[in-house]
Amino acid sequence: MNIFYYDKTFEGILCCIFEAYSRNLFPDQLMSVGSIPPMFINNQITILSNETKALRVWKGLERYLSPSAMSMLTNDWLSELPEIDIVLFRYMRKTFDAKKSIEMNFSDPDVLYLSQIYKKVQYERMNMLKFIRFQKAVEGIYFAAVEPQFNALPLAIPHFKDRFNDQPWLIYDIKRKYGYYYDLKEVKQVTFDDPHLEHLITGKLNGSIMDKDEKLFQQLWQTYFKAICIKQRWNPKKHRKDLPFRYWKYLTEKQQG
Repeated sequence: MNIFYYDKTFEGILCCIFEAYSRNLFPDQLMSVGSIPPMFINNQITILSNETKALRVWKGLERYLSPSAMSMLTNDWLSELPEIDIVLFRYMRKTFDAKKSIEMNFSDPDVLYLSQIYKKVQYERMNMLKFIRFQKAVEGIYFAAVEPQFNALPLAIPHFKDRFNDQPWLIYDIKRKYGYYYDLKEVKQVTFDDPHLEHLITGKLNGSIMDKDEKLFQQLWQTYFKAICIKQRWNPKKHRKDLPFRYWKYLTEKQQG
């Protein structure tokens, strides 16, 4: 068994591809640096990320894959699923070996798997566009918390920059402890020195940092939501399907008025 150790980044996977062809040695497994290796290993190689090598591999893939397939690769990486890295590695290797696009060859298990994961990541992105709820803080900044199943927040940010470009906002991923802040000029990825602040854990602003009118707006929204709900047509099963339960604790309309 051949093991490549790398830094668990997408650039790192591209560098693994570069080194595999350079050495004519292909890994059976990709592992993060410092991981405990399995038994019966033939070769252990540590791959260092290198922007130049990664770019060469990326440009090489662009020769054979469509823009949508290239986008699929980066989207699938954001799924954070176990062994997604080795599946991506195999997909890239098959593309280079075939010297043509394999993106429509759904009889290949790796092609089929990555296409399915892509749909799931995109579904999570769409959920954030629909279910993110902002709260206004006293400084005039709009705050929203999310906890997506996949690391799809970066994919949703362009929408919010375009849609809410007239107000400063912060969207924070509670699960992964990072977010994006828009200051009316540009979007920056941010982390906090103290991720244990109440609103970074609960996703809700407390009264001391909430804008004086925010509570009223929330109550009005809750009243509106209840008013448009037709009890005779209430379907809990469909409701949970259309609105995933993991989003409920951050939805204004799901809180007690």
